[in-house]
Amino acid sequence: MSARTQSALQRMWDLGIETVFVTARPPRWIDPLAEHVGGHGVAICANGAFVYDVEARRVVEAVGLPSGSLSGIVADVRAAYPGVGFAAERPEGMHLDPAYRSPMVDLHAHDDPPAARGPIESVRGVVGKLLARCPEVPDVEFVESVATIVADRGIVAYSGAGGLAEIGPPGVTKATALERWCRERSIDAAQVWAFGDMPNDLPMLAWAGRSFAMRSGHEEVRDLADAVCAGNDDDGVARVLEAIR
Repeated sequence: MSARTQSALQRMWDLGIETVFVTARPPRWIDPLAEHVGGHGVAICANGAFVYDVEARRVVEAVGLPSGSLSGIVADVRAAYPGVGFAAERPEGMHLDPAYRSPMVDLHAHDDPPAARGPIESVRGVVGKLLARCPEVPDVEFVESVATIVADRGIVAYSGAGGLAEIGPPGVTKATALERWCRERSIDAAQVWAFGDMPNDLPMLAWAGRSFAMRSGHEEVRDLADAVCAGNDDDGVARVLEAIR
């Protein structure tokens, strides 16, 4: 996070304006942002499945795929794509199936907590996000196909990673998690400004009273948003926030 964006966020807190990070990333990847999450100290992670207390480094709310549905989803996706690999995001860390192929796999050896490894069918506990990856299939084709296979057993999102479909619990999106967070604080949608750059942000941007797409973001996001701001590498969020008086 750039110094300019840090300064803009600090100014929001000084003005009494709440800010919350809403991301597809898992909780353990949010720890470096601990000093930037504001007085409430939380981030919404894994496309809305986890609410994470960054300072305490613990998941305080978790919603998982329904018990018993994971094995069926895995079997059905694998039947359509025999080369697919799976991974699961859980409150206690990641679980990697041996067939899961990703440029990030080696980095998971340094996860804290460390990633568990073994057949995806052996995963236990709450699975907030099931990752299905098949790099040989074009991204859009794979994500749309997995969404059809999963049907009402979950919500399939795309956050821009190649060959990756992210399967979350039914009815859980960034939008639903942020709406609940705001409702608990008596914040109405009309009072919310949201920023996004990828298709998994679309429900949140549609819900918020005012939405901004990053210029570097996905075409669908730019088409939906109320306004387009500068890109991620050009302090787009900061430029918008600095205009608030």
